[in-house]
Amino acid sequence: MAKYLSSSEKQTQQIARQLAKMVRQAHHKRKVFALTGELGAGKTIFVQGFAKGLGIKDKIISPTFILIRQHKIPDTTQTLYHIDLYRLEDTKDFRHMGLKEILSDPNNIVLIEWAEKAKELLPKNTVKINISKGDDQNRVIAIS
Repeated sequence: MAKYLSSSEKQTQQIARQLAKMVRQAHHKRKVFALTGELGAGKTIFVQGFAKGLGIKDKIISPTFILIRQHKIPDTTQTLYHIDLYRLEDTKDFRHMGLKEILSDPNNIVLIEWAEKAKELLPKNTVKINISKGDDQNRVIAIS
């Protein structure tokens, strides 16, 4: 497990950007990222940095109310899926939104906020990212 300390949104985005660059350069096989952490911890901020690291120029905003946003990754055939499960309570909803199909497509890179709600659907090789609030404005980002 790798742990990073972030003292700002910019630093959180930089950590995420570096991870995304490694994923893109290495044609990483692990393409599902489960983000956990309390409300306001910085999950969406992390996704914004990750998207920049993939070369995505779109404005990345939380899909809390629409659940899924997709962004074409430039110069590839891949798509970044940004999924937010905060509003979902019933796991039956995951089947209706096509989550299983999104997760199984090797052309997709998937970042899921509140991923603990769908842990039974996540592939075994999912990268787990927990963002927790430390003292003051600091965040601890644990990646495993």
